[in-house]
Amino acid sequence: MPVHTHRHSFQNILREHAEVFEASFSKAHVSVLEEIADRMIQAFEAGNKILLCGNGGSAADAQHIAAEFIGRFKRERKSLPAIALTTDTSILTSISNDYSYDAVFARQIEGLGVSGDVLIALSTSGNSKNVILAAQKAKEMGLTVIGLTGKSGGRLKELCDLHFAAGSSKTPHIQEMHITALHAVSEAVEDALFLPNE
Repeated sequence: MPVHTHRHSFQNILREHAEVFEASFSKAHVSVLEEIADRMIQAFEAGNKILLCGNGGSAADAQHIAAEFIGRFKRERKSLPAIALTTDTSILTSISNDYSYDAVFARQIEGLGVSGDVLIALSTSGNSKNVILAAQKAKEMGLTVIGLTGKSGGRLKELCDLHFAAGSSKTPHIQEMHITALHAVSEAVEDALFLPNE
């Protein structure tokens, strides 16, 4: 029978993941996540909402995190307002058809966003045009722009009020770090808003 080498591959894959995790969650990176959580807590306390956008795996992350706020993360509590701008096929296809795919998020922000809301913009490259245009529209309208990108930050970095850069240039590892970071933020926000006073 042939000798399979996948066991050695898994060791390398997981070692690289651990190295990227270490690079992504330094003290400075965690400080950024604390600021992101604080900004989101302020928005929720003021009656504002979270909007999220991204493409591909980042679209899935946007939907995932919106669900954590609308549903729950760990504790029983009231729903928190969050909208993934990646989910309504009629909106996505009509904007793409009538305008262009580049406008799919910015157009929704124009219709749904208000000053004081928070946009979480995910782009592994930091250069996705529809995410860049979304961030620009959000800034024009007085939303806080939180960007999650890969190591370089791309063009999105310059448009963010707060920016978290995963410690890798490889898309799978960037996405792994993004969901870890957003889960940590979700828990911190939920605890701050709903943890019973001692």
